[in-house]
Amino acid sequence: MKQYKHIFFDLDHTIWDFDRNAEETLHELYGTYKLKDIGLHSADLFIETYTRHNHRLWAEYHLGRITKDELREERFKSTFIELGVQPDLMPADFEDAYVNLGPTKTNLFPHAHETLAYLQGKYTLHLISNGFKESTEIKVKGTNLGGYFQNVIISEVVGVNKPDPLIFKHAIELAGATIPESIMIGDSIEADIRGAMGVGMDAIYFNPFNLEKPADVAVQISHLKELTLLL
Repeated sequence: MKQYKHIFFDLDHTIWDFDRNAEETLHELYGTYKLKDIGLHSADLFIETYTRHNHRLWAEYHLGRITKDELREERFKSTFIELGVQPDLMPADFEDAYVNLGPTKTNLFPHAHETLAYLQGKYTLHLISNGFKESTEIKVKGTNLGGYFQNVIISEVVGVNKPDPLIFKHAIELAGATIPESIMIGDSIEADIRGAMGVGMDAIYFNPFNLEKPADVAVQISHLKELTLLL
């Protein structure tokens, strides 16, 4: 790998283990809201169905096709409808409860702190998240990640999402960096990898589930600790 000075990380699904934290949250809410009583007899099926809808809607949000409010309104509504829950039985404040509880969960991908501490000794680190402002700030604070990053760039604050070139250019400018000395690390091919490549930035694809790597993606890792060998 060539010499870099600045590393830009994604947060959700790259450092903060979104799916594991969502699963914990939904197991709690399944009990709290007694979802079994409205016909949802499997917490695992509920979580699996929600995860599929949430991933689909986040992909739409990354591309600017839906708004934050539309994402939050649709993900549980779609889940309940698919599982056969009548509209009058859907818990009205379920989304709010999820949004309040989920970001307080603290599961990170293995070796996150160890890897970030190592990289911080060699590079200036930054975070670029398509997450929402309030939840991102809670996640960063609750997991003690803030001390690693010089800048935390949140798409909701900037006004554009990855993969829009503007958020990458804004991040580079804020860092006082140049594109050749910068590299992006993230799990989303479209938002993180091709978004960075679109402005000429190198990128490393974080692929913990060993999905098929597209031909245009040069470098991938399956564990964060691999970064200590590459960088």
